[in-house]
Amino acid sequence: MLPKVRSPETRRMITLEVSRTTRVTPGFATVTLSGRELEHLTPMGFDQAVRLFFPREGQDALRMPSFSNEAWMAELLLTPKARRPWVRNFTIRRARPEVGEVDIEFALHGDGPASAWARRVRPGDPAGIFDMGVSYLPPAHAEWQLLVGDDSAVPAILAILEDAPASLVAEVYLEVPGPEDFRTDLTAPEGVRVHWLARTGEANRSAAAPRPGRLALEAVRASPLRPGRFYTWVAGESGLATGLRRHLVHDRAVPKADIAFIGYWRHGRSSPG
Repeated sequence: MLPKVRSPETRRMITLEVSRTTRVTPGFATVTLSGRELEHLTPMGFDQAVRLFFPREGQDALRMPSFSNEAWMAELLLTPKARRPWVRNFTIRRARPEVGEVDIEFALHGDGPASAWARRVRPGDPAGIFDMGVSYLPPAHAEWQLLVGDDSAVPAILAILEDAPASLVAEVYLEVPGPEDFRTDLTAPEGVRVHWLARTGEANRSAAAPRPGRLALEAVRASPLRPGRFYTWVAGESGLATGLRRHLVHDRAVPKADIAFIGYWRHGRSSPG
């Protein structure tokens, strides 16, 4: 699924290195990247997405694509795996251009390449980014907003809330692995109501954890929601994004144009690259 995106006016492959890592909660960690090449990144705020490049385990260097256009993917896939880096989609959690730093927050679910890299990475290790733009584009007619995501979309939604105007009115549903991943330092306008949802915990310790995104989808389905025309931004596991859009369009008569839905990943399937 390809959402509408506001693309950067110019962009290029940017090679950086790890400055530090910070464990935010048991299920989330922040990797701070820095380097002089960040002067070529224009911070756009909200859910500004980047392709993150990082070495495979055992590689002695990071070999970034040479193309700074859509040909980079073909170049990457034609590179032998022995030299090909991993590449995954992430949101810039925070950008500090004045000190040449960006934070990328990782949901440490499973043993995928990105989670494994975030757990083992050390200061000085190489990484690279390629700006992909912003998909959070609320229309002027929206009276309020519905923001929904599983753990993979939590960093993007937190970044959206931090950059939001003080007038924002929103219902936010954030699904995370457990209650220990609820954020106590969340920054949001007064008109925002955040609903934290945990897949595990005392209430369902004896049950198998539901598929990621299922709790968030069911919570919105069961909610009466606010009156008035609203804008929805939903991201995370593909079933959550498509399932919520289907529910809003067919059960709540929400115009398709008022819904931005992004499938970051698909349960049981690995991303290419």
